[in-house]
Amino acid sequence: MRVLLDQNIPRPITAWLRQRCPDWVVEHVYEVGLGGAPDATIFQWAQARQAVIVTLDEDFADTRVYPPATHYGVARLRVWPTTVEVVQAAIERWIDYLGATNPRGRLFIVGRRTVRERG
Repeated sequence: MRVLLDQNIPRPITAWLRQRCPDWVVEHVYEVGLGGAPDATIFQWAQARQAVIVTLDEDFADTRVYPPATHYGVARLRVWPTTVEVVQAAIERWIDYLGATNPRGRLFIVGRRTVRERG
């Protein structure tokens, strides 16, 4: 699986996630030259590479703009504060929820205690 971490995800999460899921290709928007890019550009980049977007940005959870059937997956983290520890715990919840299933066409809303799907 390929994962693109949005610009609002703390950069240290990149190395942690690569270690946590060594079979995944994990990239951060700043590593691929998309720092400061608009959401539409980030979305297009992720789709061209079949990547799941992991973000704190609620815009990616707008199913009118990004219908789940049109993408390779979005994990929208709804946690606060957005410290490395809190974000890491949210991603752990998402990974546990996801298991071995394919995230394609699915929108995940990851809270402090729950994961739910929208679409």
